[in-house]
Amino acid sequence: MGTIIIEVAIAIHRELGPGLLESVYELLLARELEERGLQVERQVPVKIRYKNVIFDEGFRADIIVNQKVLIELKSVERVSPIHKKQTQTYLKLTGYKLGYLLNFNESLLKNGITRCVNNLEEALSAPQRPSGK
Repeated sequence: MGTIIIEVAIAIHRELGPGLLESVYELLLARELEERGLQVERQVPVKIRYKNVIFDEGFRADIIVNQKVLIELKSVERVSPIHKKQTQTYLKLTGYKLGYLLNFNESLLKNGITRCVNNLEEALSAPQRPSGK
């Protein structure tokens, strides 16, 4: 599914180029993914659950695909650490394992793709060290 999402995003970017508002890319990406048979939700509320209380603080994920993949769209000069933190926060609060932060303002979209993951075991993400023998 990730491959389809990236392929569709790149196709849209090639057609329209960089620099439009995020909402334009969101609408078109959602439409193209639906045409490929995927279930797409836009502007999905992201709630905070804490000690059996649910807070609705107005967070919204741009796109959720097949209730598995979260997509956060940007059209900014440069993706900053806060954009990555936003995507990671949404992943953690929703429990989704995979997300993409896509910055459509890059001249080549492949330079604006950030893959984000949630709850990877540290052993999988930590570099392997020699045993010291």
